[in-house]
Amino acid sequence: MIMTDQDHDGSHIKGLIINFLETSFPGLLEIPEFLIEFITPIVKVKILTGPKKKSTISFYNMPEYEAWRDDEGLTCSYKQKYYKGLGTSSPAEAREYFSQLDKHLKKFHSLKEEDKGLIDLAFSKKKADERKEWLRCFQPGTFLDPTLKEIPISDFINKELILFSMADNIRSIPSVLDGFKPSQRKILYGCYKRNLTGEIKVSQLVGYIGEHTGYHHGEASLTQSIVSLAQDFVGSNNLNVLVPHGGFGSRAAGGKDASAARYIFTELSALTKKAFNPLDNPLLTYLQDDEQTVEPEWYLPVLPMLLVNGTDGIGSGWSTNIPPFNPKDIVSNIRAMMNGDELMDMKPWFRGWDGFIERISKDKFKMEGNIEQIDDNTIEITELPARMWTITMKEYLLQGLAGNDKVKPWIKDMQEQHGIGIKFVITLTDEEMKKALSVGLKEKFKLTTTISTN
Repeated sequence: MIMTDQDHDGSHIKGLIINFLETSFPGLLEIPEFLIEFITPIVKVKILTGPKKKSTISFYNMPEYEAWRDDEGLTCSYKQKYYKGLGTSSPAEAREYFSQLDKHLKKFHSLKEEDKGLIDLAFSKKKADERKEWLRCFQPGTFLDPTLKEIPISDFINKELILFSMADNIRSIPSVLDGFKPSQRKILYGCYKRNLTGEIKVSQLVGYIGEHTGYHHGEASLTQSIVSLAQDFVGSNNLNVLVPHGGFGSRAAGGKDASAARYIFTELSALTKKAFNPLDNPLLTYLQDDEQTVEPEWYLPVLPMLLVNGTDGIGSGWSTNIPPFNPKDIVSNIRAMMNGDELMDMKPWFRGWDGFIERISKDKFKMEGNIEQIDDNTIEITELPARMWTITMKEYLLQGLAGNDKVKPWIKDMQEQHGIGIKFVITLTDEEMKKALSVGLKEKFKLTTTISTN
């Protein structure tokens, strides 16, 4: 029996279990009634006026609730409650569910031949292109009938799991228009709605955004999104939407060393209101969630923030990886486009980074850190490839210093002399220096990488 939350992530877990059983224990799903699930409401509506006054309606998927809201919901007043997870239900509600097993207990139909291909379509790494076509054929409003007594696996995949895949792409791949994922857009909306003009503790901002934007996920995830928007170390944001006051992480660990939300403060950057002009806000189209107005579908910044800060995301069937570029170059090209002039070539740019980048093909760039031989046995590393964090290089050098069962120590000594920037001072033996020079210092110390734009 599968018992998960009734949201999209719960559907994903069901799909993962079905895929696991079919790939690791073929034959089990062919046994009638081997796999069952227990479903619970995701939204409950209590009717306040009208013929059905004081009655309660339970919905087991969001499309069904949204269809009711936009039709019958317009003819009465009601109060609704979103059930994020199993823990939202009270003990009395749990007893109610278990007393009505015919309604809540669902059997999966034994595996049919065509089901195997659909399971492969949903999860195989080799089926990304086919998965794209599957998602392109999605019809809004699709949902799995909760009154079914027996669920064909093909219906589960095409009518329930597909909802997760669509939601996964929405929350994982940013919009071209504002460069934001939904959680980031909720943060900016929350800051504007609160009229944030000074510092606020990150933990307080998390609570405000969760309350006013219909945020249905964990506080830890929202905290990390806020921290990421405020980070300003090399390799993070070229234009940080929020200002960091306190320990928001460093280049040493790629921001993972940020302090707890209760210790750090943030506020809107002055540049944010230039890029996302608040005067435009009344013109935007706002979403509705839990009967409250939340963030807009998208913002329209004066600069393509997708290019300013870059982005990456992996969804279902699609992924994206766009490096950041220099805002000055972007502005120049926007003006050139407006004037009908030829555009200048742009290379990835990281604020404060002092390495080297060159284009090696249409959508690939080579990025290098800086390394120099000081004397016969000493070299200095003074810059790493952008987004190679200091701790990553330190671990690599310490391995060379200590060796292991398979490789003898090849570094004689290593010192860290970091100031504002990067500085590793490394001593090699004569023999190891010759080897390093023969393969290339940048190659030996992993200071060369490739950036793809797709």
